[in-house]
Amino acid sequence: MNIDGRIAWVTGASSGIGRAVSLALAAAGARLILSGRQAAALAETAAAITAAGGAQPLILPFETTDLAGLPAIVAQAAAWGGGIDILVNNAGISQRSLAVDTDVAVYDAVIGTDLIAPIHLTQHCLPHLTGADRVAAGRGPAMVVAISSVAGRAGVPLRTGYCAAKHGIIGYMDALRAETEIAHGLHVLNVLPGSIATNVARNALTGQGAKQGNSDPQIDAGIAPAVCAAQIVSAMQSDVRELIIAEGMEMDIARMRQTDAETLFGLTAKLGARLAGQGE
Repeated sequence: MNIDGRIAWVTGASSGIGRAVSLALAAAGARLILSGRQAAALAETAAAITAAGGAQPLILPFETTDLAGLPAIVAQAAAWGGGIDILVNNAGISQRSLAVDTDVAVYDAVIGTDLIAPIHLTQHCLPHLTGADRVAAGRGPAMVVAISSVAGRAGVPLRTGYCAAKHGIIGYMDALRAETEIAHGLHVLNVLPGSIATNVARNALTGQGAKQGNSDPQIDAGIAPAVCAAQIVSAMQSDVRELIIAEGMEMDIARMRQTDAETLFGLTAKLGARLAGQGE
């Protein structure tokens, strides 16, 4: 995938992984469409891009769960640069609560944001990513990137809704790749980060739907967003289909789900017992 000169649309671009990926894509020559809920924060990302010598991005704020508004948003994005070449589904929210303490509305919020919204956005973008007009216009192959999680590979405590959504987006993207990689030349990349030093834990929902408000030690000690973004862009350029960005036990967990699931289930059960106050 040649990124130089391509139109790349990043959701959740105001902070964390989304902001870092936007900066890295701009440095690789992409023209950016920046989306999120807060226009002012997106403007800060845009300013950082232009300060580094990148092209002026389009700031396109919207609420990802406003499904009815998506057709107009996608039309605006596609019209800006004459099409969409790269879609990075990054916007999301996490969870920090035991299932027995969690309102079902929290599942609606997390799964709606992390699974339903990116599926709808991708579906609306598919005509621009796979249409025959791409060949006629000489636009070359397109790409969809989904920021899932190590929690999309293995179920871990305090994140039942988050795990459900992140497992789901991997399944959707894998199936989409199977349908479109050869038939339409669409590249699909699933990214499975572990702990990245962002505000994901502070913004995570508790069992009653409030923001947790504080970070987790493992998140604070996590991989820098810029390092994560550099690996993502490198994987995009190399046409990698799945990328795990994790260290230590988190990398072991992601691999163990495929190689030694029974041992993994035992380890996570013990962790869950400790978090529920029923184990050492």
